[in-house]
Amino acid sequence: MATKRSKKGSTSRSTKQAGKQASKKSTKKVTKAPAKRSSSASKRMPTGMTLLRDPTLNKSTAFTDEERDALGLRGLLPPRVHTQDAQVARVLRQFRALDDDLDKYINLRALHDRNEALFYRVIADNPDEMMPIIYTPTVGLACERYGTVFQRPRGMFVSANDIGRVEKLLRNWPHRKVGIIVVTDGERILGLGDLGANGMGIPVGKLAIYTACAGVHPNLCLPVTLDVGTDNESLLNDPLYIGIKQKRLRGAAFDKLVDEFVMAANKVFPGVVIQFEDFANTNAFRVLNRFRDRVCAFNDDIQGTAGVALSGLYSALRISGGTLPEQKILCLGAGEAATGICELVVTAMVDQGLSRKQARERCWLVDSRGLVVKSRTDLAHHKVAFAHEHPPLPDFLTAVETLKPTAIIGVAAVGGTFTKQVLEAMARINTRPIIFALSNPTSKTECTAEEAYRATGGRAIFACGSPFGPVTYNGETFVPRQCNNSYIFPGVGIGAIACSAKHITDDMFSAAALALANQVTEADLAQGSLFPSLTRVREVSVHIAVAVAEVAYKRGLAAKRRPADLTAYIQSQMYDPHYRSYV
Repeated sequence: MATKRSKKGSTSRSTKQAGKQASKKSTKKVTKAPAKRSSSASKRMPTGMTLLRDPTLNKSTAFTDEERDALGLRGLLPPRVHTQDAQVARVLRQFRALDDDLDKYINLRALHDRNEALFYRVIADNPDEMMPIIYTPTVGLACERYGTVFQRPRGMFVSANDIGRVEKLLRNWPHRKVGIIVVTDGERILGLGDLGANGMGIPVGKLAIYTACAGVHPNLCLPVTLDVGTDNESLLNDPLYIGIKQKRLRGAAFDKLVDEFVMAANKVFPGVVIQFEDFANTNAFRVLNRFRDRVCAFNDDIQGTAGVALSGLYSALRISGGTLPEQKILCLGAGEAATGICELVVTAMVDQGLSRKQARERCWLVDSRGLVVKSRTDLAHHKVAFAHEHPPLPDFLTAVETLKPTAIIGVAAVGGTFTKQVLEAMARINTRPIIFALSNPTSKTECTAEEAYRATGGRAIFACGSPFGPVTYNGETFVPRQCNNSYIFPGVGIGAIACSAKHITDDMFSAAALALANQVTEADLAQGSLFPSLTRVREVSVHIAVAVAEVAYKRGLAAKRRPADLTAYIQSQMYDPHYRSYV
């Protein structure tokens, strides 16, 4: 958006106006036309080709005849005026004509670069179709090939060469008010490993989900990549690689850059929410623990994954029966996701009556060397809390047969590890085995939905990290839904922004998990779906945002005064991607 308009505050007016419409109608779609801008306001607008090249303002063929005359657009566009609905139809026809998912990703990125409102309208109205393209699983492939598909910069790159000048660099961002930053160092992109600066596709995709799924205004979103180098030799040898060509910073030099970035971000954008994304285990826990009580920050791989998994367990128990404290959880993987899930499950079990020691004893981990037990001397710090007294077990199948868990959760990003033998063992042990294969992209998933249902005779309660279509078995059709962080983090983010949370706490994620589970209907459960339809995601995000903000107010962590109607207030802050009039 033009700097002049940003200084005058037109962005905040449009956001407020869109929110008022959202509070009157469904959070999914608002059709009432916004109020017209005054002629004096239109004079401050860019005109002609400058306007058409600004994706935050461009409406392309939807500019009316009056707007074309007032803004110098006559003759620069085809003469026929189209509605936004017609433009959506054109975009979908072009999109659906493409066979390759990466081509679809590039197509949507190009749309984002030329017409922001239309991009978000397409995503918000078609989440089931678009989310697997703008985020998992396709975003993983896009990151791997980021240097090849790169067309236009989006977000900010803070490199190892910028130590000492990060604040000055952040002031180059065109919007003075930023509500949320998603930042990665690119070392652990999904299950793909070190992709260096190519990891920028992750924060860009996450923030698109914030806007599409929770209505966070695009101007409040800032994607950031900390380019600290890469240890990926193929990237270092790739002439099209977009990052600095050096080995990764480690130790004090890495910490210096991260510290400077976090402090500078809070100085330039006071009160900003910082979401750490896809940092490797060696840094993720340490960085989170360093900043979680100093600024408003969270790690989505640790806390967001935990929130959505806990919500899935709540839904699964409505099918299988029993209480959460009665469950025994066995995770395949012992990194950020696994320990984050176990920590949040422990918190929930304690809230339901167990001691922390008892709750921890209900959660077990298996890593690449077998069962995590106290006698092992090779354990990283984050695994120690879940290292129990037990003889060593060499592999996951042996752990399942020995420990007899009620639920297995795969987060190790090793494809095919929920073997037929593992699934059959779970079916022997449990009437309704809970099986969460959460790794992504699809090539890394522990098992497919069909494998889970067939190996368990249709008795599995299944959730997945990558998308799978409906499965018919013995005449019954199951509709598995992704146990995807996109159900959780958008609502957490807008809830924190709405109340100006000082910190984001684990009990906020616990409240978010319960709020999400409460949105799952009996009809969802009847078809094996543990999560609500993505078509309801904006509505669901409002419930999560309210739950998060309520925790902040209860704990004295909200800087803003509590509004009389918290739900209506949060709805009023949500961005509406329908066009507004410029004359």
